[in-house]
Amino acid sequence: MSEPLPIDEELVDRLAGPLGERLEAVLDRIRAAGGDQVRLLPVSKAHPVEAVVAGQRHGLGVFGENYAQELSAKHATLGAAAPEFHFIGQLQRNKVRQIAAAVTLWQSVDRIRVADEIAKRAPDARVLAQVNLADDPGKAGCNFEDLPELVDHMQSIGLQVEGLMGVGTAADDQATAAAFRRLRAQADTLGLVECSMGMTADLELAINEGSTMVRIGTALFGARQ
Repeated sequence: MSEPLPIDEELVDRLAGPLGERLEAVLDRIRAAGGDQVRLLPVSKAHPVEAVVAGQRHGLGVFGENYAQELSAKHATLGAAAPEFHFIGQLQRNKVRQIAAAVTLWQSVDRIRVADEIAKRAPDARVLAQVNLADDPGKAGCNFEDLPELVDHMQSIGLQVEGLMGVGTAADDQATAAAFRRLRAQADTLGLVECSMGMTADLELAINEGSTMVRIGTALFGARQ
């Protein structure tokens, strides 16, 4: 168990002001892209727990985290005041137990072995299947060809498969839009509603291609610490 981190209330105050302005700017971008029904997932990875508390002051109740140790520490520090956390980073099987009690939605499930571990540690957990949109073996996510088998397996072991997640391919808008379109089509084919795609640099592209949730870090919290 990670040790609780002390909360610096002065730092919370300093972060809350700029965060409020950035939040309005991000929401304006989402609305301008036609995403009135698209949910915002603030990504607080590599930022202090005070950033989460500052976000809560502005009414944010769900945050995305990438690293098991960091998520565990933030969850322990906030205790009963902890928000919901989505795990969005590359998931190692041996880290599932550490964060099982803290995760509301596992967005980055890309292997059957990881799915089995989640089912063991958090029965009936809510999950998304992460797809490797670039078909790059060096990146996380399952291949499109393996996706139906993964989804079927997760459903068979009692996990609540709500949708798919993907990361934009590169600094190529045309390729990224095509990848997002393919992910949305695959979600529809599998009868899944959720499609988590789009980050600071490509949220408009993602919304245009049918995203239901955008994962925003830099545009909200600034450069990573």
